[in-house]
Amino acid sequence: MIGEINIAGVYVSSALVAAVIALAGAFAVQRAMTWLRLYRFVWHPALFDAAVFVIAWALIAHAPLPPELLGSNV
Repeated sequence: MIGEINIAGVYVSSALVAAVIALAGAFAVQRAMTWLRLYRFVWHPALFDAAVFVIAWALIAHAPLPPELLGSNV
């Protein structure tokens, strides 16, 4: 995942975009686990949330990007 993503004419680091998407996904997982009361089985909820975020970020960072999102580096 090298390069930038063109968002409305502004080039943004693809790592930043992946981190924002991963944060939204981690927040959704946290809300679902709270609603289902699954945090009863987790030893340290804050550490678990951080691990979910890191795993989600790694999965999103290694996913291929569509070519139309990548700007030309010319």
